[in-house]
Amino acid sequence: MDISPLLISLKVSFIAVIIVFFAGIFAAWKVSKISRFKGLADGIFTLPMIMPPTVAGFFLLLIFGKNGFVGRFLSFFNISLVFTFSAAVISSAVAAFPLMYRTSRGTFEQLDRNLIYAARTLGMSEIEIFLKIVLPNSSAGIVAGIILSFARALGEFGSTIMFAGNIPGKTTTVSIAVYSAVQSGDRENAYRWVLIMLVISFLSITLMNYFEKHKMKFIKKPFGGDEKWGFTLILRKTWEIFALKFHLKRKKKHLESSVLQEAEKA
Repeated sequence: MDISPLLISLKVSFIAVIIVFFAGIFAAWKVSKISRFKGLADGIFTLPMIMPPTVAGFFLLLIFGKNGFVGRFLSFFNISLVFTFSAAVISSAVAAFPLMYRTSRGTFEQLDRNLIYAARTLGMSEIEIFLKIVLPNSSAGIVAGIILSFARALGEFGSTIMFAGNIPGKTTTVSIAVYSAVQSGDRENAYRWVLIMLVISFLSITLMNYFEKHKMKFIKKPFGGDEKWGFTLILRKTWEIFALKFHLKRKKKHLESSVLQEAEKA
């Protein structure tokens, strides 16, 4: 049995998830901060999730084809993306992006804004706030988005076959291998690939459920009371305390040095 479709699918999915991890978080954070044209931006970023995959593949052909504006630009460097491994990665990334974006945006919007306001009051820059406050508090939603994006990229078919084609050993993913096996009447091979996809899908769902259960696992508040604290919440609050203490310590040293300088001048 040729396992190249499985290897190609895993490679494509891993690379696509890396791309959508950064792109999805960046887009989600920017959209969550704006007020004007928020609905328009959200609609554009969510569109690939609603759009039929073949339509998404058609648009990718228009953009990256030899007559597309990106394709014409790349042709000056003798680069062609159509029917290549890179095309499969782009197709999977486009399909998986909305899941990462929507999950991250929902997590960012549920974040306690008082933490951000307090950090700004303490003089933290926007990058420091994002890295030390926003990301640690949004880790649960981001991990969920990664899992969902990986599962979506692994099962992408329509835009991949439109944009990357069906080239054995190069762009043939598991989904395309199932299609090819059914078309050629090789039901036995099709059953094998279907079983593999079912196992991977089941493992993804199990991982999601385990993560959600772990995230929602509650323990009693250590100093009494009826309030319950989640394990993930305790870790996040601990991180926030250390981050703010570190920043306050740094600000204190800066103020002390400023006072000494003023005293020397006087």
